[in-house]
Amino acid sequence: MSANNDSIQKTLLVAVLLCLVCSIIVAGAAVSLKPLQIANKEEDKRRNILVAAGLWQPGANTAELFEQISPRLVNLAEGRFANDDELAQIRAAGLNPEAYDQIKAAKLPALSQRLDSSTDIASIRRLEHFAEVFMVYEDDVLKTIVMPVHGYGLWSTLYGFIALENDLNTVAGFGFYAHAETPGLGGEVDNPNWKEKWIGKRLNNDSGELAIEVIKGEAPRDDAHRIDGLSGATLTARGVNNLVRFWVGDNAFGPFLANLKHGEI
Repeated sequence: MSANNDSIQKTLLVAVLLCLVCSIIVAGAAVSLKPLQIANKEEDKRRNILVAAGLWQPGANTAELFEQISPRLVNLAEGRFANDDELAQIRAAGLNPEAYDQIKAAKLPALSQRLDSSTDIASIRRLEHFAEVFMVYEDDVLKTIVMPVHGYGLWSTLYGFIALENDLNTVAGFGFYAHAETPGLGGEVDNPNWKEKWIGKRLNNDSGELAIEVIKGEAPRDDAHRIDGLSGATLTARGVNNLVRFWVGDNAFGPFLANLKHGEI
């Protein structure tokens, strides 16, 4: 019996030591790989911005291509670029304005506000005070602007970018870089053919009213504002519709786009 007890104790000791060693290895790997993960995440973000702006070239150096992009922070409530005092406010809250994390900002009470249900059509719950936009200039003239968008679909929050031409009304590019929608259904938001349907659509109609819309079924080919829905993924398509209309509307980038268009900033 004693020998059996010793055998059990030794087995447990070996198991505990093995778990401890494995834990140390996993923890060490996680710590050592974190800088690489952060770098890969930033690389992916930049690549998606370049894709939305129509600047991406497969095989090219992302950092070099991104030199064409001018990131700026925007005060969403006032529709203008953030000033030095506001950049200091962001630093005081623990974020770096030069490497701004909009998702983290939305979780900080000092840098965001809670949305009421009537306003929160994108189901994001909190809206950050400042958002990052990405400007592309050609001969000192604005050519394209890329804006981050996000909102809830069927199963997940979708994160992406929408790019506008220099009239600040015509879509130049659109796509998501992160989501967990159903492959083959809601996951069709990644389908290049569907993303292509956004290009050339206009946000506002001739009266200045927000008109862009994802509809159920197919949109008429000559329709300037409506985009085909996603077959079998009505709720995901509705989520995309809501998040786009929220971010380009009056409660997010709308005032900024209007001020920029009229030369007021």
